[in-house]
Amino acid sequence: MFDAIIIFSFILAAAGVGYYSTDLLPAAALSKVSNMEALRLVVAIFAAIFGGAFGLSFQTAYRRLEAKVRELPLEVILTRAIGLVIGLLIANLMLAPLFLLPIPADFSFIKPLVAVVGSIILSYTGMNLADSHGRGLLRLINPSTVETMVVEGTLKPANTKVVDTSCIIDGRIETLLETGFLEGQIIVPQFVLQELQQVADANKDLKRVRGRRGLEILNRVRAAYPERILINSIDYEDITTVDAKLVRFAQEINATLLTNDYNLSKVASVQKVPVLNVNDLVNAVRPTYLPGDNIDLKILKEGKEPSQGIGYLNDGTMVVVEEGSNYVGNELRVVVTSALQTSAGRMIFAKPQASALA
Repeated sequence: MFDAIIIFSFILAAAGVGYYSTDLLPAAALSKVSNMEALRLVVAIFAAIFGGAFGLSFQTAYRRLEAKVRELPLEVILTRAIGLVIGLLIANLMLAPLFLLPIPADFSFIKPLVAVVGSIILSYTGMNLADSHGRGLLRLINPSTVETMVVEGTLKPANTKVVDTSCIIDGRIETLLETGFLEGQIIVPQFVLQELQQVADANKDLKRVRGRRGLEILNRVRAAYPERILINSIDYEDITTVDAKLVRFAQEINATLLTNDYNLSKVASVQKVPVLNVNDLVNAVRPTYLPGDNIDLKILKEGKEPSQGIGYLNDGTMVVVEEGSNYVGNELRVVVTSALQTSAGRMIFAKPQASALA
């Protein structure tokens, strides 16, 4: 309905201009016209056609602009509006003396021309500066922004964590929060939330399940820790990948990047961004078994060698038990003989206690 009103308004305005524009024709031309009303009607029809085409183009451009504005974060719209207002104020202050200068009547058009061009240039410059330094402007306007919290000390950079998508989907962040091992504010950028939504809407079943699980975990921790989990609407239009945006955001607020992505950890470390890798934390807190330690273990299956049995610790560490093939399905006490750290994880070698004592 609104689109039709816009196009109809252009048609009506163009038809009116065309109808009355015939009066602007030279007197010599008008004297040769036998039917003035017919001429006005023809001109009005042609003007209405052009007006409808222009109105359609305007409506299309308006809808595209509206769609782009809807995609912009609120803080970007706010900072650009402030930049526009500041640019126009500076333009008025700088161009005001121009109107006091004595300019000949033949060049009187220079004043409004310079005023319009100067206002456009300075307002555009103000918007560009707002894009570059808009987050600083928000510190003065909205005291609840992340930047203001850092300045005031209510959000300490050393304790602030920026979480990535893989860490949310992994789910162990919930346990770390429950046990109190994860301190400080947890910030989830808007672009991470969008990526999580895209994973949840994926065509592949497995990927979709992982995405929905991540959203459920995020909703639970937000409900359980509303003061610690913050959603930040920051985004970077000049950066395409989520990983690069995460590193940039963590750099800007001097935060620690919380992830379990090995490649992202290395990239962030190269750029001097502190990283807390959940996988490294899990490996660090795994119990260390030395030769001679006893473990109560259930033998689940036979190993590659005929005499070997395989069992697993609670953290998933594989234990290879020599002479353990006869105990498959049974639980027994074994004695650690050695341990091996590989790229795939840690392996422990052991023997049944009775065999070790013999």
